Amino acid sequence: MKIIDPSFQVLDSYFRNGRILEQIERCGRVCYKSEEKITQDSAVPFIKGIISRGHESVLEMAQLVMEVSVESETPMFRFFETIPRFCQADRLDRKRFLISGNPRSFRDLARTHSGLKVVKAILCLLTREYPPLFQDLEPKRGWISQDGIEVRLLTPEEVDSLPLELLIKHRALLLHLTVNRAVTHELVRHRVASYLQESQRYCRYGEAKFGGEVAFVRPCFYQEGSREFQLWRRAMEETEAIYLELLKSSSPQAARTVLPNSCKTEIMVHATLAEWLHILRLRASKAADPSMQEIMRPILDDLAGRFPQVFASLKEAMESR
Repeated sequence: MKIIDPSFQVLDSYFRNGRILEQIERCGRVCYKSEEKITQDSAVPFIKGIISRGHESVLEMAQLVMEVSVESETPMFRFFETIPRFCQADRLDRKRFLISGNPRSFRDLARTHSGLKVVKAILCLLTREYPPLFQDLEPKRGWISQDGIEVRLLTPEEVDSLPLELLIKHRALLLHLTVNRAVTHELVRHRVASYLQESQRYCRYGEAKFGGEVAFVRPCFYQEGSREFQLWRRAMEETEAIYLELLKSSSPQAARTVLPNSCKTEIMVHATLAEWLHILRLRASKAADPSMQEIMRPILDDLAGRFPQVFASLKEAMESR
């Protein structure tokens, strides 16, 4: 049995370096704990594989930010009526608009509103820039550029230079959390975010790659060495022994039914800065579950350093309570 502390990583280098495909693969492989299969050339076949199997939630783990320029506002009126979930649009001036969303949201647009000129123009650009993400939806004649509509992807530097009211809506941030299952049960209730989680259904913790043992997150409720901690430890040891015994004759998805909330899990969380602000306002507060506070308060400290204009005031408010 392994006992670990909760931890997190802010995975922002993928966005800053424009490595969208690699980011999606990294997130997807956390589900199966197959990160050892990542190579310089593995992202494209991985993405094609998940698309062919219909696992498009993995495609939510990246953000595409575009400027759309139009000669006439009429096409934009129809586009604003069809904006799907996880897609944001704002007017920059009379004929320029800012549109962002994850790849899955633009795939949904391609399937449901392919007749709209703005959608055609966007998909024409995205299919050219990221063929593995969109080429399976391409019409026989291909996506055709639209007269009077120009679309360009913003650079990471341009996104980070957006005014605050646009930055928090269109800038997304990816975090990799290692926590217990009780924390993730609460975290995934935040709907305007995307999640990919380590799957107990597929991970066989008795294998050598997991050290042949189950990992549990140290409970913040009990002081190590106390009677309560010893009772918790004994329960985890007994649970691990039963789980490993069940694996001898059962699949991981059957054996996992005995695993408790203390079991370690990894979860990828992708959300806009606005949604992270909402999550942290609720989950880093003193009213939140102590296990949730244990991970969310350090995250707030980190993000306040990266984006002080967004998170510093919340950090100050939390510290003053």
